[in-house]
Amino acid sequence: MRSDNIKRGLERAPHRSLLKAVGLTDEEMNLPFIGVVNSWNEIIPGHIHLDKLADAVKAGIRMAGGVPFEFNTIGICDGIAMGHTGMKNSLPSRELIADSIELMVEAHQFDGMVMIPTCDKIVPGHLMAAGRLDIPAIVVTGGPMMPGIVGDEPRDVISLFEAVGARRSNKLTDQDLKNLEDYACCGAGSCAGLFTANTMACVTEALGMSLPGCGTAHAVDARKIRIAKQSGMKILELVKKEIKPGRIVTEESFDNAIRIDMAIGGSTNTALHLPAIAAEFGLDLPLLRFDEISKETPHLINLRPGGSRYLIDFERAGGVHAIMQRLQERLNLDVMTVTGKSLGENLREYIIINPRTNQEIIATPDSPVHAEGGIAVLRGSLAPDGSVIKQTAVSQKMQRYSGPARVFDSEELAMRAIMENKIKSGDCIIIRYEGPKGGPGMREMLSPTAAIAGMGLIDSVALITDGRFSGGTRGPCIGHVSPEAAEGGPIALVHDGDTIEIDIPARVLSLKVSQEELEKRRKMWKAPASRVTKGYLARYQKQVGSGDKGAIIL
Repeated sequence: MRSDNIKRGLERAPHRSLLKAVGLTDEEMNLPFIGVVNSWNEIIPGHIHLDKLADAVKAGIRMAGGVPFEFNTIGICDGIAMGHTGMKNSLPSRELIADSIELMVEAHQFDGMVMIPTCDKIVPGHLMAAGRLDIPAIVVTGGPMMPGIVGDEPRDVISLFEAVGARRSNKLTDQDLKNLEDYACCGAGSCAGLFTANTMACVTEALGMSLPGCGTAHAVDARKIRIAKQSGMKILELVKKEIKPGRIVTEESFDNAIRIDMAIGGSTNTALHLPAIAAEFGLDLPLLRFDEISKETPHLINLRPGGSRYLIDFERAGGVHAIMQRLQERLNLDVMTVTGKSLGENLREYIIINPRTNQEIIATPDSPVHAEGGIAVLRGSLAPDGSVIKQTAVSQKMQRYSGPARVFDSEELAMRAIMENKIKSGDCIIIRYEGPKGGPGMREMLSPTAAIAGMGLIDSVALITDGRFSGGTRGPCIGHVSPEAAEGGPIALVHDGDTIEIDIPARVLSLKVSQEELEKRRKMWKAPASRVTKGYLARYQKQVGSGDKGAIIL
């Protein structure tokens, strides 16, 4: 066993004594040591229950003959960090989470690990560590929140972000806003729609790194506790059989995961996280691969924010494996999974317990919600290296657009203009210097996009940024513009009034300014001074790469 490095032999007597100081017996010294990597904390709704999931995981490990050791990672709530300087810390935390797991696992030589994350950057941070360490691992994502019920309708946190704009436009009363504030977010779990956290949970299951059903089993459902126990038991089998993440996560399983992401209409943030995860597995995952798979994958379920369904509807319809059953002719079925079986074997065994709901909620490839998948990659004179948009959340009216640029050098400046009603129908908001280096930290732009939606401008105003978006963003909002402004990309050269053209079907994003004029502007352009001078963000800014390659530390 790998853990023999810390517990076997004469020279390890001091190590055994320290282990006995935490309560281990001589009998336990002969068993596999399993790290229980928990991102529990008391500020993220998606993580407040993970202590209970960890208890279930540890029970499963003990039942199967292992010794669990729980340790924690940090975790940031994107919703609470949204719309202010705190969001600069969210994406950089992904790398820090992966690093902290690596240090703990390597120092203590665990034989395997069960990883317990839930929210946006925390799930990819765990998966990056799994690829880097390549010891037997299984992921138990914490599960979605139930939607709240307000005004006799299901609601979620995006309802609040959009309500801010609606209140500013006097479309809601103060009491309406208070009711949403009090009841929309009703307890433990990741936000109730298909935003980044739940997209990543579904993608993790599709990659083969979680047990079937884990991605959509809800935080308050006892089924999640059972999956946690089963995962604790299963890790011992993976250790015994030496089934490591590198055997599970391959180019073929990434293709499967992207295809499922496209079929469910997931968050654009997967275009950052999956390339970063692939890099830790020694694989290259170019941005254009998302577009290639999207073009040949139908969108099969219309979840929030693009549709009206919630994750609880997806769960009752059968979840990720139900979508995979629909698409199995397009999937690589021979890939290994953490069940110890192939995907094909898992699909043959997976039972749909609500067949009528399954048929009502999940479309067929022959009659899809949309002919193409959720994400489109746009390139052109404004984004030579690419940009991303959730095309299934854009109305038909805005699939092709042309309008004048309204340029802002920060999210705060753009938000102020929106809230002061200075943005008009037909405008194209440009928010720049918010990329991985320029931010630094590539902030999410949910506050401005949601305010636009709440004001009723979602079908007449576009927003383009070198930052990124929440999985809850909808409408003609294009992010990850690369190269970013801080690196001198064309987005840095846009002036107020320049014409911007968007053609989603043709995958084009253009700045309608002559090359001669752009060269004049480039000669006048100077990179702005850094917004940070010390601490983690300053180190991150020096090392982070481009958004089109996953914004990974180089």
